[in-house]
Amino acid sequence: MSFLSIKNIKLTGLSAGVPETIIETDSYDLMTPEQIEHFLRSTGVERRRRASSNQCTSDLCVAAANKLIEELGWNRQDVDLLVFASHTGDYKLPSTSCILQNRLGLPTECMAFDINHGCSGFLYGLSIIANLMSTGSFKKGLLLVGNTQSKNVSYEDKSTYMIFGDAGAVAALEYAPQDDDSLDFHFKTDGSELESVYVPHGGYRHPITPDSFVVEDCGDGIKRNKTNLIMNGMDVFAFANKHLAKSVNALVEHYGIDKEKDVDYFVMHQANKFLCDKVMKKAGIPAEKSFFSYKNFGNSSGASIPLTMVTEMKDILGTEGRKNILSTAIGGGFSLASAMIKVGKVHCTDLVIVKDDPQNIWPG
Repeated sequence: MSFLSIKNIKLTGLSAGVPETIIETDSYDLMTPEQIEHFLRSTGVERRRRASSNQCTSDLCVAAANKLIEELGWNRQDVDLLVFASHTGDYKLPSTSCILQNRLGLPTECMAFDINHGCSGFLYGLSIIANLMSTGSFKKGLLLVGNTQSKNVSYEDKSTYMIFGDAGAVAALEYAPQDDDSLDFHFKTDGSELESVYVPHGGYRHPITPDSFVVEDCGDGIKRNKTNLIMNGMDVFAFANKHLAKSVNALVEHYGIDKEKDVDYFVMHQANKFLCDKVMKKAGIPAEKSFFSYKNFGNSSGASIPLTMVTEMKDILGTEGRKNILSTAIGGGFSLASAMIKVGKVHCTDLVIVKDDPQNIWPG
């Protein structure tokens, strides 16, 4: 079993940024009102944010990071570690993390790297950056995570277009051996399911060709090309429904966590209402301990957990005292993680609305 326990790290702050453009679910003109009503009941996604053609994930993360750094009063020259978790980076080469180091005004004596993860990116990224910092080699770190998934979906694919929203989020961490914050993780990976959620063309296995842009009719009113995201919703649900609760239970059993006494709050990846409800029931987590953001942001991929914390838990996290947050996420791959996040006071900024204007978009 894959477990990891990390101490000596303090989660100091959280921030999230979303595009200003709002897409209402009931504005989708390729479904009947009855179909839209059924979709709303099952997914709970009433609206989501969509990046402009000029906006990248990094633009959303930079806006959120700048606000968080300013509100924390951090000296940017003290940040010596940056991790960017996303599969919608600026370029294939170089790593977006290197670009972010420069855009954020961080020192050149800063370690920076990308991890190519989607919906599980926050928990995977958190485990990596916290573990690197736990020895004291790095004092202050930034985890930037998110996706502009709308750039990959076809408007004529109701299985993806109506679900995914765009967002970026940032977590600020500090080496703090005197603090009693802690992070406990469980991980799982199953690469046999890669075609359940993937973009067929655009990588080095299948480079872009003219055929990549040929629109195919996949039936059930779904049309897309091979540069678009393909998601087999039934396969994703079956895997998530089977393994997310198992991961949560493996975590609590391994670390001796009492769900009733030791878990204050539960925040899982915001895939949709149906899946969240199923996982909570199977994992034995009461609804009153849970928080959700899918109503207003849809499935915001790797940003969904910190986005939910910023928008739904700001006041709770900003108070003194110990808070034990149980979390779980599944992403393409399949990549899965669960975590017990034990924190004290965490500063959360207000949600950053990133406007589509040149000052918020890198001209590179």
